[in-house]
Amino acid sequence: MDGSSSREGGIQLLLAAEQEAQKVVAAARAAKTARLRQAKEEAEREAAAYRAQREEEYRKKKAGTSGDSEATVKRLEVQTRQKIDQLTKEAGNVSKDVTGMLLDLVTTVKH
Repeated sequence: MDGSSSREGGIQLLLAAEQEAQKVVAAARAAKTARLRQAKEEAEREAAAYRAQREEEYRKKKAGTSGDSEATVKRLEVQTRQKIDQLTKEAGNVSKDVTGMLLDLVTTVKH
């Protein structure tokens, strides 16, 4: 019976070691899962912060260029109005001359 009881004691010892190993493996898996979850959350926070920073830079840039764009549109409107006024004035100055030339050309008969 001594051999049986030592065999049984060895089996019990192996079962206890196996259970202990399972506990260690389970604890390691739980720790790994916790680290992965923490890393994922940290990556999401960093991505959100980066996205917010880039969006703010975009808004600032867009606000800056739209202001420039509005100023450019106003400047071009003023320049266009000035050019139209200048051309209208010049057309008024030469309209008598052009009318006279047209009348001369229409009334002159060539054979």
